[in-house]
Amino acid sequence: MREVVILIPDAETEQNVEIEVRVNGRKKTWQYRVELVNWEGTTPEPGERFTVLKHRIDSYDKDWELVEIGAPDRENIPLVFRKKQERES
Repeated sequence: MREVVILIPDAETEQNVEIEVRVNGRKKTWQYRVELVNWEGTTPEPGERFTVLKHRIDSYDKDWELVEIGAPDRENIPLVFRKKQERES
């Protein structure tokens, strides 16, 4: 099993969420961050939305990986990033 779904309260922009679990007795911690891409009062065409999202994702801190693109509303679209972890040997 690679992923477990955990419901958390609504998160505000740039809020960090830290989740600590034990897997086979070993403690693991994952950090998540929610970012909102704001359309700034306009309603861009679908192609423009793609361009804005791609730019935001490509320019994001490389220590974080995109794990989810949420459902957009008229003004925002949420992005959820997870902090990359060093690989265990």
